[in-house]
Amino acid sequence: MPSLFDWRFAADPYPAYAWLREHAPVHRTRVPSGVEAWLVTRYADARQALADPRLSKNPHHHGEQGAHGKGKVGIPGERSANLMTHLLNIDPPDHTRLRRLVSKAFTPRRVAAFAPRVRELADTLIDGFAARGAADLIHEYAFPLPIYAICDMLGVPQQDQEDFRSWAGMMIHQPGSPRGGVGRAVKRMRGYLAELIHRKRAELERRGEGADDLISGLIRASDHGEHLSENEAAAMAFILLFAGFETTVNLIGNGTYALLRHPGQRAVLQRAVADGDTGLLATAVEELLRYDGPVELATWRFATRELTLGGQRVREGDPVLVVLAAADRDPDKFDAPGTLDLTRSDNQHLGYGHGIHYCLGAPLARLEGRTALATLLHRLPDLRLAAEPEELRWRGGLIMRGLRTLPVEFTARA
Repeated sequence: MPSLFDWRFAADPYPAYAWLREHAPVHRTRVPSGVEAWLVTRYADARQALADPRLSKNPHHHGEQGAHGKGKVGIPGERSANLMTHLLNIDPPDHTRLRRLVSKAFTPRRVAAFAPRVRELADTLIDGFAARGAADLIHEYAFPLPIYAICDMLGVPQQDQEDFRSWAGMMIHQPGSPRGGVGRAVKRMRGYLAELIHRKRAELERRGEGADDLISGLIRASDHGEHLSENEAAAMAFILLFAGFETTVNLIGNGTYALLRHPGQRAVLQRAVADGDTGLLATAVEELLRYDGPVELATWRFATRELTLGGQRVREGDPVLVVLAAADRDPDKFDAPGTLDLTRSDNQHLGYGHGIHYCLGAPLARLEGRTALATLLHRLPDLRLAAEPEELRWRGGLIMRGLRTLPVEFTARA
């Protein structure tokens, strides 16, 4: 049985996941927070679990009372910050109502219209280090791009966006960020969002209209007379930011790292970018999501009654963690799963989940990923790693998988 969740595992978890898929596909273990949970590693079992209504997202169903309040499951600080009413913590019918309302504001048209701003942000960030010939792509590119993007989309004034960058850095322990726990950052972000929503709601009531930002859209969203409460709107704005930014940081960071480690595949994508082949760019992003995606384990689920999963008896109240990173390298589903193939066409990966909890922000994350990678390859065509792979360190954590730093070199450009 390989070791799980130590620093060696964090650097390359895939051999351990391969062993689990083969020998213990639904395996009960103690995770770093001290909670015992079932790890689900085969694709078929993972897909079943992600859509099984007997597995609740509500932490109140956890058999260990008080675990959520102690930060052992879920997002630290969300209970004390009154941020529980978001899509990652609720089940139907509340989930159905909230997702329907949020979808009215977070539309495909809104995401598509945001593409020029994402490209502008990518270019501006590269302008900041292009003349140096070296950069840390996590700290200077992959991290700030989605933070500024989601702040713009939410309608956070530019003078307040550096606060969000600071809070986000605290949540993922970004180098150079102020010291402090996730819970403190969550509370500060919650307080700010509540105030911002109150101001935007007052503006809407006073003028009868408001800005065309996402928070204003959440306030305006209605369905048969139903609206989001201020608390629900704050929780939804928070989770769109919290879940949206780190997944995109890791998509850009992990994706760039994979391309630098596979020069042949990187050359294929670079030609496609130069030729304006958006189809191959989209296919490449899907393969990067499968090969080393930003979300290693899906967020917590809890059995509402006894069930059988992968031949194992899961008791009522047991936590279940679906290992997306393991399922997406299952040889029973994917040909040559350990090979990066940017032209892979049949790619039904689980990188953004499956079922009713499929990631609402996936279209925005894909847009940001495509734009960030294409702009990087176009602007810095001779990009190369400035460290040995074994020197790189990965952020510790249970849900997300991403690099702490990604030092690169390239020909300096004015």
